Amino acid sequence: MKDSYLTAGIKLDQLFRLISRNRITVKPRTLLRLAFLLQSAVWSSFFSWIESARYKKALMRAAVPDNPIFIIGHWRTGSTYLHQLMNLDPQLKAPTLFEVAVPDSFLVSYPYYRPIFRKVVSRHRPMDQVKIGMDEPQEDEYALYRITSFSPLENLVFPKSGGYFLNHGSRFFPAEEQLPAWKARVKDFYTKLYFKSNKRIISKNPFNSFRIKLLLELFPNAKFIHITRDPFCVIPSTIHMWDILRKQNSMNDLSARPDFHEVTIMLRKLLETIETARKELPQGTLVEVRFEELETSPVEVLKTLYSEIGLTFTDEFASRVRAYNLTNEGYQKNTFSLTEKEKAIIASELNDLPRYHEN
Repeated sequence: MKDSYLTAGIKLDQLFRLISRNRITVKPRTLLRLAFLLQSAVWSSFFSWIESARYKKALMRAAVPDNPIFIIGHWRTGSTYLHQLMNLDPQLKAPTLFEVAVPDSFLVSYPYYRPIFRKVVSRHRPMDQVKIGMDEPQEDEYALYRITSFSPLENLVFPKSGGYFLNHGSRFFPAEEQLPAWKARVKDFYTKLYFKSNKRIISKNPFNSFRIKLLLELFPNAKFIHITRDPFCVIPSTIHMWDILRKQNSMNDLSARPDFHEVTIMLRKLLETIETARKELPQGTLVEVRFEELETSPVEVLKTLYSEIGLTFTDEFASRVRAYNLTNEGYQKNTFSLTEKEKAIIASELNDLPRYHEN
């Protein structure tokens, strides 16, 4: 799947909302992307209608989970690795790539989409060598974008300036008058996940770093895991990721490579937001883990993490973690070189954040 995969799977009504309020550059590439999105939206709407007819009453009676676990932190901090490991725990359930790709119909449409996904989904993510597949854990922002037509991802797909999309008008939750409807759709999505699996949900979504209080309103017994990593790795890797995603998904010519300084500023903003929330939350609600320690000693770090958030750590889970890491021993991380100027920018922006550097 090479183009427009961030938006593919959205229903027609949500797609029309996005198109009506955004600029599209008329050229062959974007017109082909638009045609692909329109046909995809037709199928998504069709299957959504079937799912509603079959499951609407059952979902209205279904229990709403109040205790998801949210992995937060900046992009490229190892949150995917932590998400994959925790998804190995039999008591937890992570949203899959398929569920976030067609969030309005995943209860009924899986057997129909399965042969298509097998053909069009790449074996690895476009920005690195992390394995992907329709049943692999995936970030749920992609689902929220599709079911609410609201997400900062909108400004990546439909850029409004030539700068870093997260620093130019992006909001992390809707305006006050739109918030009740957004909250309801988020709860609906998590209710469907719980209805399908009857397991505690483990979410990974860096955008949720800015929604901690809001998510606690929706899920009063939620827990948050903040994962951090060396910023000299995080910043260039983030730029690399967004640069690829914008090229593959942008619908107009305003798209531009993220600026190094702007990405660093966003990292600082995210860290400050999480730190403020951490000070205000009850002990044990938000805990922290360092990627470098998780990578070196995954079982030991997870055991400590489970103790802090009140989860039962089992020998079966430990065995699954060890087996998973053995099968991925050949994984090669991306490496990036920084100039002295770029190192100075990171140091200048982050050197007064002691908790981050203590890690």
